[in-house]
Amino acid sequence: MSFQRQIYFWLGALALFIALIWLLQGMLFPFVGGLAIAYFLDPIADRLERLGLPRWAAASVILLCFIFILVLAILLLVPVLGDQFNGLRERLPSYVASLQRILAQLNQGWLGSLVGDRIQNIQKSLGDYVGQGAALLGTFLSSVLSSIWSGGQAVIGVASALIVTPVVAFYILLDWDGMIARVDSWLPRDHAEPIRGIFRDVDRAIAGFVRGQATVCVLLGLFYGSCLTFAGVSFGFLIGLCTGLASFIPYVGSILGFVVTLAVALVQVWPDWHLPVYVAIIFGLGQVLEGYVLSPRLVGGSVGLHPVWLMFSLLAAGSLFGFIGLLVAVPVAAAIGVLVRFALGRYLASSYYTGHVSAGHVAPPTPPDSPR
Repeated sequence: MSFQRQIYFWLGALALFIALIWLLQGMLFPFVGGLAIAYFLDPIADRLERLGLPRWAAASVILLCFIFILVLAILLLVPVLGDQFNGLRERLPSYVASLQRILAQLNQGWLGSLVGDRIQNIQKSLGDYVGQGAALLGTFLSSVLSSIWSGGQAVIGVASALIVTPVVAFYILLDWDGMIARVDSWLPRDHAEPIRGIFRDVDRAIAGFVRGQATVCVLLGLFYGSCLTFAGVSFGFLIGLCTGLASFIPYVGSILGFVVTLAVALVQVWPDWHLPVYVAIIFGLGQVLEGYVLSPRLVGGSVGLHPVWLMFSLLAAGSLFGFIGLLVAVPVAAAIGVLVRFALGRYLASSYYTGHVSAGHVAPPTPPDSPR
C-alpha cells in the first residue's frame, strides 16, 4: 500500500471513529467512565500482581476500595459543599456591598493616592462584574447538570452510571494487559515500532499529566479547604476545594482562588488585617507544596499541556460532545500534543524542511545540456 493510500485509510478510520462517538455520545458515559477508572487504577493492580496477588483479586480489592472511598467522600462532602454553596450565593450581594464600602474607605487613604480616580470606576463596576460572574457560574452549572441528566437519559443514565460503570471498570482492569497485547497485534507490521513509541509517549503524557495532576489537584483542594476552614474563613472549605480542582489549569486556579478568598477574608474581618495575612500565608505554602513537593513527585518531568491549549480543548470538546467531551478532553489533548510533536519532528528531519535529499535516497541524474 502506498503512503498516500495509507494516509487516506487512517483519515477514514479517524472520521468513522469520530462519527461513532458523535452518534453514541448519549450512552457512552458508563463506558468512558469505566475506562478512565481502569486506566487510573491499573498501576496499583500491576503492583499488587507483582506482590503475588492474582489479577482478579487485585482488581476486585482495588475497585471495592475505590468505590468505598468515593461513596464516603460523596456522603461527607456533598452536604457540606451544598450548604456552603447556598450560603455563599445568598450572601454574595452583601459581600459585594461590603467590598464597595471598603474600596470607598481605601479611596480616602493610601490606595486613593496610589491609583487616583480609577478606584471609583472599579467600585462602580464591581457589582456588575460580580453579578455577571454569578450568572455565568449558574448558567455553567445548570448546563453541566442538564447535560448529565439529558445525556444519560435521566433515571436510566443515573442507574447506568452507578451500576454499569463499576462493572465496566472491573472487566477492563481485569483484562487490561490482554487488551494491550491484542491491540499491539493489530498494528501494521512495517510501522509497529514507531507506533509503539508514539503510544508510549502518549501514555507517559496522560499518566503524568492526568493521573499526576489530578492527584495534585485533589490534595491541593483538601489542603486549601482544611487550612482556610481552620483559619476561620467563611466558606473556606468550598473555596479551597474549588481552588485546588481549578489548579488543573496552571496559575488560573491559584490566582482566582487567592483573589476570591482574600476578598471574603477582607469583608469578614474589616478593618482588621490578620485574616487576609493568614490567607496569603496559606496560599504561599500551597504554592511551595505544589511546586516543590507534589508536582515533582507525582507529575515529574512528564509532558504537560499549555494552559491555552488546555482551555481550548475543554471548551471545544464540551461544546461538541457535552459531558462526555469534558471527560475525554484532557487525555485527547495530551495525545494530540504527542502526535503533533512527532509529526513536527519528522517534518524537521525531512527534505521538505532542510531542502536536502535525505540519506538513502539518490538524487536523479541531471539531464545533459541539449546541443545547440
